[in-house]
Amino acid sequence: MVDSLVSTAAAGAAAGLGVAMPLGAVGVLLLQEGGRGLRQGAAAATAVALVDFVYAAVAVLVGPRLVGLIGGGEAWVRAVAAAVLAAIAVRGLLSLRGGGAPGAPAAARAARAAGRSFARFALLTLVNPTTALYFTALTAARGAAAAGATVAVVFAVAVFAASLVWQQLLAAAGAFAGTRLTVRTRRVTYALGYGLVLCFAVRLAWPAG
Repeated sequence: MVDSLVSTAAAGAAAGLGVAMPLGAVGVLLLQEGGRGLRQGAAAATAVALVDFVYAAVAVLVGPRLVGLIGGGEAWVRAVAAAVLAAIAVRGLLSLRGGGAPGAPAAARAARAAGRSFARFALLTLVNPTTALYFTALTAARGAAAAGATVAVVFAVAVFAASLVWQQLLAAAGAFAGTRLTVRTRRVTYALGYGLVLCFAVRLAWPAG
């Protein structure tokens, strides 16, 4: 039993890194959020990892039924996710027109900013159908569906821990870079980042094939 739980935890950690490490739209935005301040970046990173935890737990417990639930409306989910990403990218690009670059909020507003970052990144991860389908396909391939609450908890907690470590590293990297770049350089990197997010939105709306 212990060996089984250890292997489940290892599989969960690998799955968490597998979904977290490829740098997609959320990863790019997380780097930028870290550039606004480590506290905001840490809150955003925690939100992403928490949603990964929820999707992993649901995938283990529900299994193939989740595919049917999402599959029927996947086009609509993709459209909503693409619209959210596009809105964030356009808003971000427009905010750079003044010649400045986003910076860390004043200390008095740091807590509110962190709360908004948490909510925004939780929503971004929730509306991403790829995350849910990834965990469902993975657990189905392992035969982990309906394996019991203990296995689901161990797997999901391992996913959360691995994802949280990676997301926090991204946020910290963004914060580290943000304090060392000039305003002009930060503006250029933010513009490139938002442009990349816009490309992700288009790709999500019109997937290949």
